[in-house]
Amino acid sequence: MGKARLLVVEDDNDISNMLDIFFKSQGYDVDIAPRGEVALEKTRKVMPHLIVLDIMLPDIDGYEVCQRLRTNSRTSHIPVIFLTQKDERSDKLQGLELGADDYITKPFDIEELRLRVQNAIKRAERESLTDAQSGLPSGKLIEDQIRRIIREKDWSFLDIRLNNFEPFKDVYGFIAANDVLRFTGMLFGEILDDFNNENDFIGHAGGDNFVIISSTDADEAILKTLKERFKNEILTHYNFMDRQQGYITATNENGKAINYPLMTLSIGKVSPKTHTFADIREITELAAEARRLDNA
Repeated sequence: MGKARLLVVEDDNDISNMLDIFFKSQGYDVDIAPRGEVALEKTRKVMPHLIVLDIMLPDIDGYEVCQRLRTNSRTSHIPVIFLTQKDERSDKLQGLELGADDYITKPFDIEELRLRVQNAIKRAERESLTDAQSGLPSGKLIEDQIRRIIREKDWSFLDIRLNNFEPFKDVYGFIAANDVLRFTGMLFGEILDDFNNENDFIGHAGGDNFVIISSTDADEAILKTLKERFKNEILTHYNFMDRQQGYITATNENGKAINYPLMTLSIGKVSPKTHTFADIREITELAAEARRLDNA
């Protein structure tokens, strides 16, 4: 995987600076939030792989931050490690009851915290909870969301594919490709927020395949905006020459040079308004078929 992203929520500058320096030296991308509301905003914009969360914060406490993360379908999968001076059993239980993955008290051993962070991220990936590249919910969590909506009446499921992602990866390399995956997840989040769909679920099924599960019937304006903004903003991931000519040249499996268009989105949408579903496989199969037709 690329660099794992940590969000450290801590209002003590000495501690946050120390954690920033230490975890960057360990190969992590680190972001700092001095307040709870700032942490929630940063989490919506750049999905971290794990959050180190202090309980005592100047605005809302860590318990409320954790609770709001866990009750939002877009952030409920992110591992949280509480970091606090409190050492009472009741405080630890409260944190764990809210869904924290671990708990460490100050003063702490930095190597112990490193191992807890490392293990929590690996556990989330091993249990198919989080995609290693994008940090978005994956396998099991996507399935859980589909099982939830099949019993409801008003929703839509979007199967989204990044067209020509593999040729881009072949030409630009896996680091640039991972940047595209992270960018895509962030862009989808921004667009849904703009449409006041902050609680809609965004998942990464793997590779070039994403899903969005909306609590309402996603209208054509959302689909159009997803396609248009991706088409325009993905250009920054190409060099000047490729942007100008509108394609990249890659070698196929037979060793032949092929010109591939720049990346775009194909989207397949299904909802209870258009289909009746007997099981969750029908949802994903029909959405995939709709997406293939969108790319035809």
